[in-house]
Amino acid sequence: MPNLAQIAIAARAHAHAPYSNFRVGAALETSTGEIYTGCNVENSTYGLTICAERVAVVKAISEGARPASFVRIAIAADTPTLTPPCGACRQILAEFAPGAVITLVNLAGLSKSYTIADLLPESFNDSFLR
Repeated sequence: MPNLAQIAIAARAHAHAPYSNFRVGAALETSTGEIYTGCNVENSTYGLTICAERVAVVKAISEGARPASFVRIAIAADTPTLTPPCGACRQILAEFAPGAVITLVNLAGLSKSYTIADLLPESFNDSFLR
């Protein structure tokens, strides 16, 4: 089993964060063992910034991975405490990786794992559209 936290930390190095200097990396693993990485990509209009978690999910889907296969996600940031996903990322993870274990890590070695239900209870889902 690959060390997903180390892969997320390595992905963090590719972040484009000239405005905040807040670099985040993510690594997503599928049930077949494929790994997709992502990093945050900032834009001068912050609303167009893309978080590392969303980059990894979109990259996986665009390369043929099926959302139901996402089993683990590690998210790495260089902060004294762990950095959870933002609200938009939580909703994306709720839809595309509802059963995945989400592990937050920092460069000091702290880590903690969650389910999406822990991070986003009663998330918006397609049952509201029926």
